[in-house]
Amino acid sequence: MSFGDPNNPYGQQPNQPPQGQPGQPPQGQPGYGYPQQPGQPPQGQPGYGYPQQPGQPPQGQPGYGYPQQPPGTIQANNGYINVPNLGTVQIATMGLRLCARLIDGVAVFVVYLIIGAIGLAGAVGLANSAEDCTYGTDYDSCVDDASAGFIATMFSMLLILGLITLLYEWLMVSLVGATLGKMALGLRVVKESTGQKPGLGAGFIRYIIPIVGAFLCYIGAVLVYLSPFFDNSGKLQGWHDRAAGTLVVKKS
Repeated sequence: MSFGDPNNPYGQQPNQPPQGQPGQPPQGQPGYGYPQQPGQPPQGQPGYGYPQQPGQPPQGQPGYGYPQQPPGTIQANNGYINVPNLGTVQIATMGLRLCARLIDGVAVFVVYLIIGAIGLAGAVGLANSAEDCTYGTDYDSCVDDASAGFIATMFSMLLILGLITLLYEWLMVSLVGATLGKMALGLRVVKESTGQKPGLGAGFIRYIIPIVGAFLCYIGAVLVYLSPFFDNSGKLQGWHDRAAGTLVVKKS
């Protein structure tokens, strides 16, 4: 009966570590403490602590802790809002909106001057024609015709000016999403629910509310334009914007 090598009392094969010794993982263990392949997580682990793809939550996690802001959410009242199809955009400040309206006022005023000068020249010509009427049987009809022409010219001029104001503000906002002043300052009007241009219906509602307010000695229109200051939602929506469902935002 041989007892083997007295220097190897446990009967292990040379150069082989005993079971449970370093160099070979114990049976049933996933290999903790043993070298892994570069970039590979330990066996049986879902990859915690290993780099994830940008924007992806950890494996096995449903995304908790990653902010998912629903549309229309104000982000901590910091002047930004989530709008469908646009993402996170900045709400236009009242200072920028005021400057845009001043630019629009100058542009419309120049057009008014041009049309007003043309209409005034026509009215003066009709007034001078009344002076050319001579006394006689048709004098009264001559004066009446000149007066009617003068009134018609002035009325037509006012009508044209009103149409220009309507078409400029209404159509530009509805179809383009911005007037010249807003374009110059990088602002645009969008539907809060879709992020798209307002369209003719919403654009008309947004335009007509300040006009109705203007009938009260223009005080109502001023209140409408200042109403964004009264909005405690953080969206700076005026009464006309709320009625039309629109927002004024700054292009990114």
